[in-house]
Amino acid sequence: MRLVTYLNEHGIQRAGALIESDSAIVDLLAAAEKITGNAIPEFASILSLVEGGKNALDAAGALVARAPTIAVVQRDMVRLCAPIQPPPQMRDCSCFELHLRQSFAAARRARVANEPNPEEALKLMNTRADDRVIETFNRQPIYYKCNRFAVIGPDDDVIWPSYSKVMDFELEFACYIGRQTKDVARERAREHIVGYTIFNDMSARDAQAREMPGMLGPAKSKDFDTGNVMGPCLVTADELPDPYDLLMIARVNGEEWGRGTTRDMRWQFEDVIAHISRSETLYPGEVLGSGTVGNGCGLEQQRFLKPNDVIELEVEGIGILRSRVIKS
Repeated sequence: MRLVTYLNEHGIQRAGALIESDSAIVDLLAAAEKITGNAIPEFASILSLVEGGKNALDAAGALVARAPTIAVVQRDMVRLCAPIQPPPQMRDCSCFELHLRQSFAAARRARVANEPNPEEALKLMNTRADDRVIETFNRQPIYYKCNRFAVIGPDDDVIWPSYSKVMDFELEFACYIGRQTKDVARERAREHIVGYTIFNDMSARDAQAREMPGMLGPAKSKDFDTGNVMGPCLVTADELPDPYDLLMIARVNGEEWGRGTTRDMRWQFEDVIAHISRSETLYPGEVLGSGTVGNGCGLEQQRFLKPNDVIELEVEGIGILRSRVIKS
């Protein structure tokens, strides 16, 4: 299934599933009421559906297959939220080594751009701090916790934060936890993934340059309202039998800026789940981002966004997450 959360005409979140090549949505609660005569609580939201487990998902699949006309709304007549907005928790991981290496290299080139001899200055630059990050990355999964209340969907604009002059997008793959787990082995971790989506981790690069030397991870470079864009849907795990063979493409105003593939994940979600769940409980609906795919942001090529740019992030099998960035 391709699960979505949308706002009805009263501005209330409703749980649904995309049908008819994503042109229409089956409202799950309305379908259940029509077919069974009952308002089934598991269909009140995508989060409650995920919390309901396999039985609830199977029941939802049966409703979608029948799709009573009274429960179908046209996609272009409603506003999509993120699949779960807000999620109970979210973490952004670093799973693509190429992105790290290219970002560090681009940042070093930027720092020496005004030197009399940039190439010579680049050769003399101390790279120990960057090397330590790569060493840590290859030793274990690394991640930070995001602001879950900054999550928005594909029909919302990203509001340019007032303190930034250098904005960037980041193309990420993301998974949703499907059931409560703790101390799970890697070999069993995929059983705890309910589905996948696309994540645009918007980043204020100038704020990031100022705060990262503090070595506590990103803060105001990532934490601002509308900074975490997710969608357009949650594709259930059965629809993506091999999540590690998906093409990923980033475009700005219709121009391709970069592409990569989930094959390049140094750490797969199973590795990340096994690592995070050590002595810590994960709950249904939590989100784990993959980190940026190599070539999946402007920083790697020293290109940045302008107000009113339209970002399109595509992941094979999921769709396109489209966002406009505006200044308020």
